[in-house]
Amino acid sequence: MHMSLQYAREVLDTEIKALSQVRDRLGDSFVNAIDAMEQCTGRVVTSGMGKAGQIATKISATLASTGTPSFFLHPAEALHGDLGMVRTEDVVLMFSNSGESSEIAELLPFLSGMGVTVIGVTASDRSSLAAHCDITILLGDLTEACPLGMAPTATTTVMLAIGDALALCLMKRRGFNVQDYASLHPAGALGKKTLPVRSVMRTGHAVAAIGPDCAVQDVILAITQAKTGAAVVVDDDNKVLGIFADGDLRRGLQEDPSFLVRKVCDVMTANCACVLGDLRVDEVLAMLKEKRIGEVPVIDADEKFIGMADLKGLVSL
Repeated sequence: MHMSLQYAREVLDTEIKALSQVRDRLGDSFVNAIDAMEQCTGRVVTSGMGKAGQIATKISATLASTGTPSFFLHPAEALHGDLGMVRTEDVVLMFSNSGESSEIAELLPFLSGMGVTVIGVTASDRSSLAAHCDITILLGDLTEACPLGMAPTATTTVMLAIGDALALCLMKRRGFNVQDYASLHPAGALGKKTLPVRSVMRTGHAVAAIGPDCAVQDVILAITQAKTGAAVVVDDDNKVLGIFADGDLRRGLQEDPSFLVRKVCDVMTANCACVLGDLRVDEVLAMLKEKRIGEVPVIDADEKFIGMADLKGLVSL
């Protein structure tokens, strides 16, 4: 085995061990922290210096995206005016392995004076951070993966995991669901996948909708003009009768020389699958993949045809 690969595995083993140690150490203080954050009527303000501050920044973003209003406060900037961003009703979540950073030590008395609840994530209950916190989540004495034992590695990994656990426990307590998450990520892929399919389906000239007496050769023209892979067959009340796809055309031509002049109602796939327009995009995608079909008609509550959804288009969202 290459020595770099062997050492990389040792690094991961060290960090896995640290995670396991902290996992077993979690107790009432973690639950108390969740309670305080859930009952907070303001924002959860994360903070930390150096690498711990970068972890705090990430956790703030995770909290905000999962339904807990949050922002990151740099301890040094807080001492030079940014403390004005904090309100009494806020909760401060402070990350510091040593709990002795000078900027944090200077900031803590001011937070206490404001009556702000402070949750500390730190290694020792004898640290300055632990001494000034209302709630302390202890990491314990962890071995860094760094060969010098100095660069924050295992400790920041554990802080990240603790922060994620706090955010996700809050998310679960509040019943924060897929729709809630998507509403906060409207430009992301997940947000689009949770939209109702009627908001992204093809309509108008991008749909080939034809009557049952239409000849196959005319159906092909309609499919070509719509630049799609299938035509939906509808009756006079705009109810779906069936679907005619490229595969139907290929099979028909192989079996019947007069196929092109036949009525589409005689060769279509009748009683085809349809989906309601309120169904989520991800649910329609799952159905298309399960049934191994490329397109599906979309109908409204009155079972009238309103558009087409296709696998390729939904996947690309």
